Amino acid sequence: MSDFRIQQALNEMRAIGGQAVEKPQEESASPVEDFSSVLRDAVEHVNEQQVDAQGMQDAFMSGEDVQLTDVMMSAQKANVSFEAMKEVRNQFLEAYQEISNMQV
Repeated sequence: MSDFRIQQALNEMRAIGGQAVEKPQEESASPVEDFSSVLRDAVEHVNEQQVDAQGMQDAFMSGEDVQLTDVMMSAQKANVSFEAMKEVRNQFLEAYQEISNMQV
C-alpha cells in the first residue's frame, strides 16, 4: 500500500472515530425535552387536523367549491387521530396509576 492510501485510511478511521465520539454527546440531550417536544408536536398535529376538518366543513356548508368526499375524509382523519391521542392519554394515565400504586 502506498503512503497515500495508508494516510487516507487513517483519516477515514479518525473521521469514523470522531463520529462515534460525537453521537453519544448528541444522544445525551435531555430525554425529557425530547419526549415533551414529541408529545407537543403530536397534540399540535391533531389540533391542526381538527381545525382543517372544521374549515373544510364550513367551506362546504357555505357553498364553496369543496368536494364532499374531501370533507368526509378530513373529518375522519381528524377523528381517528383524536381517538388515537385519547388512547395514548389513557395508556399514560394507567401507567402513572400503576407506578403510583407501587410499594417502595
